[in-house]
Amino acid sequence: MGWLIVLVLMVLFFVMMFGIGFILNMLMKTTWFPAYIFILVILPIVVYSLWEHDQTFGAYLASFRLVDYLTALAGLAGAILSGWTIRKLRLGGYKMF
Repeated sequence: MGWLIVLVLMVLFFVMMFGIGFILNMLMKTTWFPAYIFILVILPIVVYSLWEHDQTFGAYLASFRLVDYLTALAGLAGAILSGWTIRKLRLGGYKMF
């Protein structure tokens, strides 16, 4: 897979998780909820649903490539940055957030 495609995929997941996290933060009035959801719900569901149970869990995690880990890290960074952005906006006096 070419690195341009990987870069586009990383930007896409970053922007998607930032946008979803920002909207959830505005609606639910929480700051770190999207980051918790990403770590505690989305990643385990994806990992478990794709896991072939004849492999050990360590071998399964080793089967992922760098592209998969970079995409997950970009999504996590987007979720964390959305919480940080909402927090800064609230501290700046924006009450609608």
